[in-house]
Amino acid sequence: MRGYIWQIFIIGAAAVALAQGSSWSGRIAIDAAHPSAAFQRASGPACEQDEHCDKPTGCIAPTPRPGPVLNGLASDWEHDRYVASLEIFQLCRQLVLMSRISETRSSALMGMGGPREDGTLLAQTIQAWNGDFLWEPAATSSNTITKFGDEARSVFGPIPDGDCGDSAARTIPLQIDGNIVDLKPNPEVAGHPLQFEHRDTEGNVVKWTNGIAQCDKPSLAGSATYCGLNSRLGRVVKGNVEWLFFCRKSSASLEVEPIPYWQRSNPKFTLFGTIGFNRRTGEIVFFDGRKDRREFDWTQKFAPPGGHSYADRKGRAMAEALYDPTFQVQCSACHDNKSAYIINPNIQQARVGYLEGQHGAQANAFSLGDFLSPERRSRSTPFRVIGSGYTRTYRVDLERAKAVRDPTGNCTECHTLTTQTTGQRFAADAVARDPVISHPNRAQFLRLDVERRKLREIASHRTAWASRSGAGKIHPWMVPVDGNDLSSLPPEISSSDWRVLSNCLWGAGGPECDYRPLYTSCPAPEAAEQGDASRPVDLSATVLPAASIELEVDRVLRLRWKYRNSYGDVPQRDDVRFNVAVKSTAIPSSGNAPAVADYPAMDETNDKNFMAIAGEIGTSGSATLVRNISYFEHSKFTEPIPTIDLRDFRLDLPATCNRRYLIRVLPKRFCFDQSGIAYGNVDHLLYADVSCH
Repeated sequence: MRGYIWQIFIIGAAAVALAQGSSWSGRIAIDAAHPSAAFQRASGPACEQDEHCDKPTGCIAPTPRPGPVLNGLASDWEHDRYVASLEIFQLCRQLVLMSRISETRSSALMGMGGPREDGTLLAQTIQAWNGDFLWEPAATSSNTITKFGDEARSVFGPIPDGDCGDSAARTIPLQIDGNIVDLKPNPEVAGHPLQFEHRDTEGNVVKWTNGIAQCDKPSLAGSATYCGLNSRLGRVVKGNVEWLFFCRKSSASLEVEPIPYWQRSNPKFTLFGTIGFNRRTGEIVFFDGRKDRREFDWTQKFAPPGGHSYADRKGRAMAEALYDPTFQVQCSACHDNKSAYIINPNIQQARVGYLEGQHGAQANAFSLGDFLSPERRSRSTPFRVIGSGYTRTYRVDLERAKAVRDPTGNCTECHTLTTQTTGQRFAADAVARDPVISHPNRAQFLRLDVERRKLREIASHRTAWASRSGAGKIHPWMVPVDGNDLSSLPPEISSSDWRVLSNCLWGAGGPECDYRPLYTSCPAPEAAEQGDASRPVDLSATVLPAASIELEVDRVLRLRWKYRNSYGDVPQRDDVRFNVAVKSTAIPSSGNAPAVADYPAMDETNDKNFMAIAGEIGTSGSATLVRNISYFEHSKFTEPIPTIDLRDFRLDLPATCNRRYLIRVLPKRFCFDQSGIAYGNVDHLLYADVSCH
């Protein structure tokens, strides 16, 4: 208890210090047992050298617990300690970001006062003319959940309410010995107690049982009830973007009991998860319900993180209470096959885990059919996790994850396998083989041991009917050559082939595995080779008389261009802004056009050397830099109007007579992942001579 109180005291002190702008150098840490080991911040070289350091804030992410990438949600002191470390890391990031938002707003306010130094009046004027349209997306809040939602909305467009209760949502069925099972009052027993009803494909009641020990298709998650029933799955598709809402019934014991909770009519459930996915760009985002909340109810709709807009105060407050701010479940470790979902027998898609195939009697009677898209994605397609809070928590794992090619040719012609869960658990279960490493080191040996025990636990919940030796013959559920065609007894993968593949899947292989990074980089604007062909067009610089603006300047220099952020074909996508760098020189007597070297350089136009004067206006090298220009009429913290047309951008600058203005326009993408910002690398150069004769 003393350690816990000390931890709270130090967290509070850290919060106050960070909010007041105090400098925390080196590592300052807290945890219940060792107050010097959990709250961690670093700067400069110390941060650069620490792979767990979040470069934008200096906060140090905790090292995940040892073991497989999918290790379940253990309820023990070690897990509680890890979650506390995650809370502290997110608190650290939140407070640093809060102080930066405060500094930005203070800078904007200071810019409205009288001139203090050279350049201030210029910056004030630019701010006054253009300030409503100079803003970063997702920068109004430092709250972990709210910011996460704002980032996702900027990439995927409007996020629908989480809804597992509508008529389009599906119930995940449970099968035992080839029959479908539900929990109902038994009309044939006095008092009509709740029992498990088993029906065959014709709808005939086969038997009633008081409990469930095994099922044909146990869950592979490891952290959810193995033979759970009556969970709900919702799916909403908007163009290229689809949203999945999983309302999973589960129990602390991971077992099922004949109690009302497990009935189909009972809307109570334990685990809530949301996945957003753009099938064109491969961008994916995960929202997880809080883990300290015992119960959810699917008769209610769930507001998305960040609400429905920056102005949705009610929705934002509801979301902050609903979603897990620690990101303690590493969703990307399981959903790692470059798709929105992992299809395995437990999810009851018709095309997997049915002896007679997707058109057989059981698939027709019990499965979800093709509720989830059968679209396949190769390991060369783009795949990127969105959400800075999440990705900076798991940056190391995201960077280390690899896509694997099966050297034996058995398994990766159709599937993307990785050095995460699709390889280490799903592949092993699919072929009914224990994972192996030919020459494991100690750490690998321990991870293998934990994973083998988890696979044995899953296997102990599988019926004999479903095994190759039983009547069902649906496990293994993936076989060489025929894939998931289980209608015959094709040869299973050989032990020698499996050893070669398993070595690859556990990161212990060599060139034969053809390892590639699983997660692809954030595409810069105009990077057509990465799928973003959008570019600014119709750039112009026009000199206007000052009288039209009624301000005391010689002239007004109006810059204009058109641009539509078409990446992923999301009409409300809002993750791109523009920087404009400006230099002024005397108009040369020759009147010759400037050389490229005369314009502001790329390093003067990105944010690398920016020094703020007033809001988003400041200096960068020898240039004046105006940052984060949104399209005209897209004022600060409003939602973008959906369009498939080019948007108009405009920037007004004060100009002096008989001066030449040299301008570079640079698009930038806010990646909202571990990489920060991606800048375009195409020259967009303008100049204007302001002659007042």
